[in-house]
Amino acid sequence: MSTPVPGPVPAPRPALAGEDLTLTYGARPVVHEVSLSLRPGEVTALLGPNGSGKSTVLRALARLHPLRGGEARIADGAGERSTALLGAKELARALTLFTQTRSAPQGLSVRDVVAFGRHPHRRRFAGLAEADLAAIDHAMRLTGITDFAARAVGELSGGEMQRVWLASCLAQDTAIVLLDEPTNHLDLRYQIETLDLVRELAEVHGVAVGIVLHDLDHAARIADQVVLLHRGQVHAAGTAGEVLTSQHLSHVYDIPIDVTADPADGRLRIDARSRRSVPLPASA
Repeated sequence: MSTPVPGPVPAPRPALAGEDLTLTYGARPVVHEVSLSLRPGEVTALLGPNGSGKSTVLRALARLHPLRGGEARIADGAGERSTALLGAKELARALTLFTQTRSAPQGLSVRDVVAFGRHPHRRRFAGLAEADLAAIDHAMRLTGITDFAARAVGELSGGEMQRVWLASCLAQDTAIVLLDEPTNHLDLRYQIETLDLVRELAEVHGVAVGIVLHDLDHAARIADQVVLLHRGQVHAAGTAGEVLTSQHLSHVYDIPIDVTADPADGRLRIDARSRRSVPLPASA
């Protein structure tokens, strides 16, 4: 009797999916029928030039930008549902969004701000439970801010405040994490540590991560899937190797871009060439 040959392992069901998302600012269309899926245990990077719609798509998935068309759907233990049908607190228990537009609240400590992330899990007028305190401590350790937990946030630098807001999002302890340029304002050490943290969220904790990045090398370093946007549409989608090609990137960014694979580790190396480095035609 022959041993059955196992078939391919099915891809995990998307934890969050956007289907044919169409988005506008007023009457001006900015995103045109964009579809993407965020799966548990995977990092999906949204890339593209300024104005391509990356952050707008991320905000729409978190229900912070209204849909003109299409639908965002979330899958969890209760099944698959449109995000439009979820209450605000129910949605906040399912996903968290890290954005660039938060201002530093005055008169609060770092720990106080990180504790904001526990709001969806708390009963009305109730204090912090043991699980809340554990989640807050864990988030501060992950982001390297434990040592200044008691400091007033008004004393922090922009990069330090960036890590505090990231810790607040992680304290929310959701299965879906959306990150809008989380390495912005960070020095080199914390850029790399944040990228490592993103991979840990996916690989160790099974989180579905959607992340907007400008740095193409960062995307090549951490992304399982890449969605490359251009003028509000999906130009290419797939693995980093499939999407981060010289042809795709040169077209979208309108500048010569070389992509090579490092022979030692196979990592993609992306080199944007200045227009000045392109030889000019000889004058007649």
